Amino acid sequence: MSDDIRAKIQSVLPGVRKDLEDLVRIQSVSADPERLSEVEKSAQKTAELFAAEGVEVEIVRAYDGAPPAVIGEKKGPEGAPTVLLYAHHDVQPENDHADWDSAPWEPTERDGRLYGRGAADDKAGIMAHVGALRVYGDDLPVTVRLFIEGEEEVGSDTLVELLGKYQERLEADVIVIADSGNWDIGVPALTTSLRGLVRVDIEVRTLTHAVHSGMWGGLVPDSLMTLSRVIASLHDDAGDVVIDGLYSGPAADVDYPEERLRAESGGAPGIEWIGTGSTVERLWTKPALSITGLDAPKVAGASNTLVPAARARISLRIAPGDTTANALDCLLRHLEANVPWGATLTHTVVDTGEATQIDASGPAYDAARAAFTEAWDGTAPVDMGVGGSIPFIAEFLEAFPEASVLVTGVEDPDTRAHGANEGLHLAEFEKVVLAEALLLRNLAG
Repeated sequence: MSDDIRAKIQSVLPGVRKDLEDLVRIQSVSADPERLSEVEKSAQKTAELFAAEGVEVEIVRAYDGAPPAVIGEKKGPEGAPTVLLYAHHDVQPENDHADWDSAPWEPTERDGRLYGRGAADDKAGIMAHVGALRVYGDDLPVTVRLFIEGEEEVGSDTLVELLGKYQERLEADVIVIADSGNWDIGVPALTTSLRGLVRVDIEVRTLTHAVHSGMWGGLVPDSLMTLSRVIASLHDDAGDVVIDGLYSGPAADVDYPEERLRAESGGAPGIEWIGTGSTVERLWTKPALSITGLDAPKVAGASNTLVPAARARISLRIAPGDTTANALDCLLRHLEANVPWGATLTHTVVDTGEATQIDASGPAYDAARAAFTEAWDGTAPVDMGVGGSIPFIAEFLEAFPEASVLVTGVEDPDTRAHGANEGLHLAEFEKVVLAEALLLRNLAG
């Protein structure tokens, strides 16, 4: 039967790729109000793709005007397990077209990759599901349910409401979330942990208005110097986060070679890594804090004045096992305790997302590992952590506590999701589609 599935994969792949390219051409940027009609268009196209495979589909939304999601069902044999397939049809902004080597909305193949915004994240996830369904046609071995979201790239604000509103139509024994990646080219992975996120904007104020630096410098602290002190207090000399009360945990015993780390991270020549512990602990299971934005006068044209107020955006990734409530409390207590010279510090919470830790044991995970190993010709999947955050996974786990959640994906270390020249490795994508088809077969067994 495996040979039959592999042969069928070869027959459906050209059409799968064509449909993926058509999806990529739709500029479904959910963060851009001027392109909301494109998000609607991508929902419609997604619904049509699944309807063509016999799925009874519907475009739904949490309320009038909310982003469109696609849900649906295709029944398998009586008594077969039910599998919910998740992906999202919205994409990140493409930003400056000059940074791309080819037009971001015109899918282009170079050196075995298909380039374009959404070619991997996550329209390839959609097409992996479509491809697996095409392999079986009317002989689907399980009942498949569908949830293709339209607002993942802007925080999934209505996801919890949608999961509650359509819970009976989305309940499943196994949930396959195709929005992560694999460990390397030729090495598959199941994502079993993801860090959470707390983002906070802080403002430090030292003056009611700007004053002359010559007249008052040396007596009055300026806000930029004060903010710098606050930011510096968040790490020790080794680069570890020093906020009391945050959780850190162990990581899988996975080697991350130095040459690969250099190539994939984009670190400048000579840059030293920060923090202590193994590489994957620092990337997956320890807290990490970055400053992702500053509001301050530009160097060009800066005057000789003491700046009265300065702002920074703090992005705190929290380890699996921690909670956003605890992390936010610990962060704010640290900031208040480390504001020098009587300056005033205020804060605004931008957003939060819970960390995820999945117990990847049991029959569904055994079925997935067997499918991946077969699809990758004997290479077993790595249990991988992800340093980034996908908060909706925690929401799925909460909404469907009895389901086995499998976090898979189409990305690889050079996918460049969210950046310029996002690309899908086509040979790996073929293995992804094969693995999902084998997974459905294994779950039925």
